[in-house]
Amino acid sequence: MDIQVAVLCDYAADYQGKLCVQGAFDTLFTRQFPVIHPACALALRLCLTPEDSGDHKLGISIVDEDGTPLDKERMPIVGDLKVALPEGASFLTRNLIMNFQGLRFEKMGTYAINITLDGELVSSTPLRLVMVQGEQA
Repeated sequence: MDIQVAVLCDYAADYQGKLCVQGAFDTLFTRQFPVIHPACALALRLCLTPEDSGDHKLGISIVDEDGTPLDKERMPIVGDLKVALPEGASFLTRNLIMNFQGLRFEKMGTYAINITLDGELVSSTPLRLVMVQGEQA
């Protein structure tokens, strides 16, 4: 499995197999902590080959610099990923979108959106939380 796109954004949609992404970002600015980010999406585009065929577990977790999940009760989010390519196909792409609401960040620093396949880390997308003063915000 090749992850062609793994991006945090304001909005994402799958439109007839096309991944539509709006407002990709890697940094959030705030005047205080804790801060709650109202809504965002993780947009993924996977490229699968015949070697990927079978049943897999796909995991998503947002962690801080120490590896502590943002929400210990709900993360990692794990779902079934069944891969079956049409006969004769050398590859297949799939778009996956995970919407998040009310993400609470307790402190500034660098976070990561970790993606696992069958328990193995396959992608990590960084996210910075920065505190700013006055007009910088």
